[in-house]
Amino acid sequence: MKEQIDQYNLPKHIAVIMDGNGRWAKNKGAIRLFGHKSAIKAVRETTELSAELGVEHLTLFAFSTENWARPKYEVDGLMSLLVATVKEEIGTLQENNVRLTSIGDISKLPRDAQENLQTAIQKTESNSGLNLILALNYSGKWDILEATKKISNEVCEGKLNTEDVNEEVFNAHLTTSNIPDPELLIRTSGEMRISNFLLWQTAYSELYFTDVLWPDFRREHLVEAISAYQKRERRFGKTSEQVSI
Repeated sequence: MKEQIDQYNLPKHIAVIMDGNGRWAKNKGAIRLFGHKSAIKAVRETTELSAELGVEHLTLFAFSTENWARPKYEVDGLMSLLVATVKEEIGTLQENNVRLTSIGDISKLPRDAQENLQTAIQKTESNSGLNLILALNYSGKWDILEATKKISNEVCEGKLNTEDVNEEVFNAHLTTSNIPDPELLIRTSGEMRISNFLLWQTAYSELYFTDVLWPDFRREHLVEAISAYQKRERRFGKTSEQVSI
């Protein structure tokens, strides 16, 4: 499968909206939480192949700020699953030289989830391979608003002049300031929307939608997404003629 991929045209940063867990469980006559538990293999295979290929950053949209509105049993189950999974996967992350980081308002997560997450981040911080970024209690609007507040405070304190605020300055105040914007955004389950994910950062990302439900997403599906990305011409507002020069 990997032979289909041009190693010289590999996206440095891939972002994934992991969608379809609930529908996958419903199709099997099970509760939604069963779908979330069954999606761990998809996360593992996507992470491992990304690391093998040499992708530098992989961001997984694990829990949005809007997900708190879901039924309490599902939210509680998701938090418990997060605690258990992060703890169990540290060994696998170490074996694959993967560094774990996160974006989002982590302070709103249950304390045991925060502690396990921080433990995993600390234990893998010296790994030099793939940077696996979990977007937890995250939304694109929240990220933009937080950056705006920080910039406003710096202007009020006289640390920054309004006329000096540009894209570079704004980028530096986002939670993703230390990583490049994703070149490829994948969404599973057939839905075709961004769903408040990395709104600023995906301005020029290539979007790839697949009907595959996330619990069924495997290595071959990631290869298909990367292959589709590599067939596209990225122009960034320019003409084809300008890009080809």
